[in-house]
Order: sequence, then structure tokens, then C-alpha cells
Amino acid sequence: MGRRKSIDPQQLLDAAERVVAQMGAARLTLDAVAAEAGVSKASVVYDFQSKAGLIQAVVERAVARDNAFNREAAKGFNQDALLRGRIAAAAQPFPEAFQPVALALCAAMAQDPQLRAPIQHNQAQILAEIQQQATHPRSALLAYLALEGMKLLESLDYVQWPAAQRQQLLQDIGALIDTPPR
Repeated sequence: MGRRKSIDPQQLLDAAERVVAQMGAARLTLDAVAAEAGVSKASVVYDFQSKAGLIQAVVERAVARDNAFNREAAKGFNQDALLRGRIAAAAQPFPEAFQPVALALCAAMAQDPQLRAPIQHNQAQILAEIQQQATHPRSALLAYLALEGMKLLESLDYVQWPAAQRQQLLQDIGALIDTPPR
């Protein structure tokens, strides 16, 4: 009797991201992910149960990766650390290779409230933590909104700032944190 081959769920998620980048989330199939990963469809079904479960896992992993990246960047700050870390992390532009995946996931999330739930929950947590840490909560909120607006425009490929202008925008957003509200 043969031993069951162990399949890493992360490899399946990597394959799902590649399929989403190529075909879009709406056209993703479990068969396409299995073929991309070089495994049987049953292996994908075993780990994720359905297409919706697979896309949900891709979204949740993207949120977790983004949070880890931003928390690592926050380690160098004492005051308003979470927000300053997010600004520091934003100094590295959105990974170009992930952009087609992000666009496809945004389209899928626009149609499915359940897919938006991890993002909504994450944003609520981040906003609460920023407000709790902030020296000037209103200013920190405005800085966060400016930062996320800038990142969203870039990730949706609506605007690509020249490097120097992008760096200046991030500095200006950082300055908002220390500005007492009127």
C-alpha cells in the first residue's frame, strides 16, 4: 500500500494565485488550480471544499501576509507605531506580480459579501488599533485614509506616482500623524 502524498496547502494557494492572475477569479476552476499545482482535483477539494473556499483562503492569506509585512515595518517605531509602520511599509510599492491577482480578487469581492468579510474585519481591527495608539486620533485617522487611498489608487493601476513624488506623498502623510486636529 502506497503512502499518501502530502500536499502543502500553500502550494495550492500559490497555484490558485497564478490561475487568478491568468484567468480572473470568476473563471478560476478547481480543475485549473489542480492542473497548475500538478495534483488531482480531489486534493484541492480536500483542502478547500469549493471554489469559494479556495478564493476565500487566497484572500485570507493575502490579508495575513500584508499584516505581517506591516507589523514587521512597525517594529522600529515607538509612538503611533502601527500607522508609522504602515507608511514605512508603503515605501515599497505594491508587488507588480501580485497586481493581476489583486485586481481579480477585488472584482470577486465586489460581487460576494462573504469574500469582503476578512478585509472588513481586518480594516476594523487596524482602525481600532490606530485610534487606540494615536497621540492625535483624528489626525491618525486622516493619515490612514490618505495612505490607504494612495495605495488603492496604485493597486488598481489608476495612478502610478514617480518615485520622488511618491516618497514625498508618504512623508506628507506621515506629517499628518503629528498635526493636532483643528
